[in-house]
Amino acid sequence: MSTKALRLGTRRSKLAMAQSGQVADAVRRVTGRPVELVEITTYGDTSREHLAQIGGTGVFVTALRDALARGEVDFAVHSLKDLPTTQPEELVLAAVPVREDPRDVIVARDALKFTDLPRGARIGTGSPRRMAQLNAYARAHGLDIETVPIRGNVDTRIGFVRDGELDAVVLAAAGLNRIGRSEEVTDFLSVDTVLPAPGQGALAIECRAGDTAQDAALIAALGELDDPFTRVAVTAERSLLAALEAGCSAPVGALADHLADGQIVKEMRLRGVVGTTDGSRTVQLSTTGPVPDTHDRAMALGRELAAEMLAQGAAGLMGERAQ
Repeated sequence: MSTKALRLGTRRSKLAMAQSGQVADAVRRVTGRPVELVEITTYGDTSREHLAQIGGTGVFVTALRDALARGEVDFAVHSLKDLPTTQPEELVLAAVPVREDPRDVIVARDALKFTDLPRGARIGTGSPRRMAQLNAYARAHGLDIETVPIRGNVDTRIGFVRDGELDAVVLAAAGLNRIGRSEEVTDFLSVDTVLPAPGQGALAIECRAGDTAQDAALIAALGELDDPFTRVAVTAERSLLAALEAGCSAPVGALADHLADGQIVKEMRLRGVVGTTDGSRTVQLSTTGPVPDTHDRAMALGRELAAEMLAQGAAGLMGERAQ
């Protein structure tokens, strides 16, 4: 490979810059080449509409992919949960590095835990998935909460709590960890309470699938950052999402985790949930089996669980399904 600087396409948000910077450092170590960040503004960053109205989190991806296709950047870093489940033929998912903490967290006033929030507590989130599961948990445990739709970056969201507009907000643990603000978390939500978004906590490193020697060398170099366990887990989760024909902003949670016997990983468990945003109805199922050893087997695991969920009425709980 040449010694020319590699151009990494990234969104401009503080979180995107932080996680892209971490990937840039890893790519420098692997390739010995300098890496420069190319900041790209996406429609999702400039629109103030709720994500569900503008096409879900996929709106953060399009501008980066367009820059890749035009040759303005050599590779791009996405939050994997933002990626639409259909992979364009001209691009390749070169690496899925080791996953960060996939859980959701609460940042609440007075350092409160979720279950200690007062009656009528107002909890902010821009995610129908989080709303559905928080409301379902509240119904099942006699809690009185109100979920409030919000947009904005981490500072904006936590600001709603600091200013007293909301009692708490829900954020991704991974994001706060990556920007060094995990000390602001007042409660970690167990995945038994709220299943994360498919792919949450994982990053996606994408580049062109060109047929030149240079493209092949970059794909191979980026591939050294790939974590097979993370990739197989998120592949199963995203297969479930795709088989449900649900978009990135649908109220779907999924998590594949590995079950170990001592130091040896023996099995993988895939859990999925779909619910109405008011929490009145949910379908939640899981399946456990051998860790998939191929992409196709991971895909099959997701499709099989989705089929079981659809058989139990999942489609009717998602609102408008993705086309």
